[in-house]
Amino acid sequence: MTNKKFLDFSQKISYVAGEIQKESYGKTGLRIEHKGRTDIVTEVDIKCEKAIIDSIVSEYPNHGILAEEGGGKKSDGEYLWIIDPLDGTTNYAHGFPIFCVSVALACNGQVIAGSVYDPLRDEMFSAALGEGATLNGNPIKVTVAAKMEEALIATGFPYDVKTNPKNNIDNFKRVVMECQAVRRPGSAAIDLVYVACGRVDAFWEQRLKPWDMAAGQLIVSEAGGTVTDMKGEQLDLYGETICVANATLHPQLLALLED
Repeated sequence: MTNKKFLDFSQKISYVAGEIQKESYGKTGLRIEHKGRTDIVTEVDIKCEKAIIDSIVSEYPNHGILAEEGGGKKSDGEYLWIIDPLDGTTNYAHGFPIFCVSVALACNGQVIAGSVYDPLRDEMFSAALGEGATLNGNPIKVTVAAKMEEALIATGFPYDVKTNPKNNIDNFKRVVMECQAVRRPGSAAIDLVYVACGRVDAFWEQRLKPWDMAAGQLIVSEAGGTVTDMKGEQLDLYGETICVANATLHPQLLALLED
């Protein structure tokens, strides 16, 4: 099966989860549980994850699944689906309109297809390895911004920002003093695809999980962006840090960062 076929399937199941998100968005009485002091999960996260996993198991029963809320399944095969059923849960719970579904497929450790769907804006960002990146079917590219002072940059902070010294605050201070502005939308997957389509020029973050990065990093790469960890080395989805930008800005941003 081609990467395009897998991509079409990832988009299909992303749309299903997006519809679930729209149905409950903004309604009162949303059931919320705490995984940590500020790390939450809603009933919508769980419902979206189940819908996605049920579809994958039905279509590809031998594939492995890695999902944020723990509903995945192990497999000794070459394929692994990496899922964030609702990226931006805190935003969603507060009615802040930035969240998405992120679905990626890795083959022998390399991501070959990925989709990030923003249901409120009906925006489907997607890419298949070697075939470019698109937004609702139209090709997208990273910006050509050449200087930090003209760059709009996105970042985020870990849930334990108040207690862990690796909280990104020092990095933020350095970058905000050099670039045009920094934004913190609250969804790493959205941050990544916004770099891919040119809405922001660069993005970095630390303490991320594979499901935060898998689909978005492929979309950035296929949109012409440079994707590494915060040391400038090849991205490891299990390595927790990421830095993406166009080829000119990327080394300038890296020079300001400590992981």
